[in-house]
Amino acid sequence: MANERFTLRAAVYLILIKDGSALLSRRYNTGWMDGKYSLIAGHLDGKEKVSDSMIREAFEEAGIKVAKEDLKPVKVLHRNSGDQEYMDFFFLAEKWEGEPQVKEPDKCDDMSWFPIDSLPENTLPYIKNVIENYKDGVPFIESDWD
Repeated sequence: MANERFTLRAAVYLILIKDGSALLSRRYNTGWMDGKYSLIAGHLDGKEKVSDSMIREAFEEAGIKVAKEDLKPVKVLHRNSGDQEYMDFFFLAEKWEGEPQVKEPDKCDDMSWFPIDSLPENTLPYIKNVIENYKDGVPFIESDWD
């Protein structure tokens, strides 16, 4: 126990923007925040670059191909999730191949476009905050520490 080190989990999120709207996916059957809207997202598998993880998750969850040069890092969020701490990496993409669709129906029951200025009430608060403020030029934020 004396040599046990703290573990920080890492996740990636994709803000897809089209005609002033963001693509959200509703969590389903995951055991965490089911019924809430989030972004295309996932955990790093280990031994992979953050950008590669984002490209992988975009294809796994939505069936789209995003080129590395089309990923723009817009936020890093250090988040307290109760029993875990996360470092979340948010990327913006305005260009991709394919039409986004639910590819993991066991984890997501809706994937829809919503105007950035009127996101659904059941959007995860930290996700809503990032989407509404991704253009503010603040690259790093902290959330859920109080």
